Amino acid sequence: MCLILVAWRTHREYPCVIAANRDEFFERASSAAHWWPDAPDVLAGRDLSAGGTWLGITRTGRFAGLTNYRGTQPQRADAPSRGLLVGGILRSPHTTEEGLVQLQREGPRYNGFNLMLSDGRSLGVYETMTGARRLLAPGIYGLSNHLLDTPWPKVRRAKTRLQAALADPGDTAAMLELLCDDRPANDEELPRTGLDLHWERLLSSAFVRGSHYGTRCSTVIRMHRGGAVSFDEWSWDRSGALAGHASFQFEASMQ
Repeated sequence: MCLILVAWRTHREYPCVIAANRDEFFERASSAAHWWPDAPDVLAGRDLSAGGTWLGITRTGRFAGLTNYRGTQPQRADAPSRGLLVGGILRSPHTTEEGLVQLQREGPRYNGFNLMLSDGRSLGVYETMTGARRLLAPGIYGLSNHLLDTPWPKVRRAKTRLQAALADPGDTAAMLELLCDDRPANDEELPRTGLDLHWERLLSSAFVRGSHYGTRCSTVIRMHRGGAVSFDEWSWDRSGALAGHASFQFEASMQ
């Protein structure tokens, strides 16, 4: 997952709105969002290589989403899959704060990542590169492959467009449009994360279009203050064309 936007407690009718893109190599097998047979309260896609996920929600309103950290630090080939952490949080009964403590304890075993999580009542983030955990106040947050709210061009643009889309959170087209923004950043705005210029350009847009690596799916989750939850996921093929759309509606029963 390479872009997660969360509007937390900023809209009276929709206290939580999530818009996210998952970027991944096309050869890595995964399944579209579904209710997991082995964890019936979990709604998420699934990485078929390691069994974890990148983003999901439960029938109690718990959610979690992860991005990898992109930088010059070496990647350990023997590290466990970071997606297993998301699946573990979704299955867990822990509060947000308890989940953050657990991540802080377990995080060093993994390659660099950031993870946003909520028990439905509070929102938190853990970042391995700083080792910091924190609860978040109401606001609009953007997370890509650096620390929370690092002002990379795609994060800045997407947060601005999400703010505008909150004028009508029920407008699915506006939410999807901001996630499908494939405009690259100007070279002078590009981050320097150790990749060559071609890759920095490719990854600078919210929607990544590459021949071997790109945006695999886009997800919009809206939680109404009355408990109704809508979950929409669009899958994309190698050309960036729509390959599928899954839509779920359910009533969250808060723990």
